[in-house]
Amino acid sequence: MIECIIYKGKKKPDSYLFVTDEAALDMVPQPLLDMLGKLEFVMSLSLHKNRRLVQADVEQVMQSLEKQAYYLQIPPNAYIHNVT
Repeated sequence: MIECIIYKGKKKPDSYLFVTDEAALDMVPQPLLDMLGKLEFVMSLSLHKNRRLVQADVEQVMQSLEKQAYYLQIPPNAYIHNVT
């Protein structure tokens, strides 16, 4: 199980940034934070392999959180240029 915090950006309100904790925001590349704009807290969530997420595969989210401490969920048809 992984605990995470979910934020949405003011510039991209349909995109969600999952982080393991507030300190993990320092791990998010600055260009990505700039693209999202001011972050607004959405919720805290416990992730586990049996949890269902509406627009993302929970195992992929968990792997990303374990590897880099953040995961960006974007709408299926959105285009995000390389920001890293």
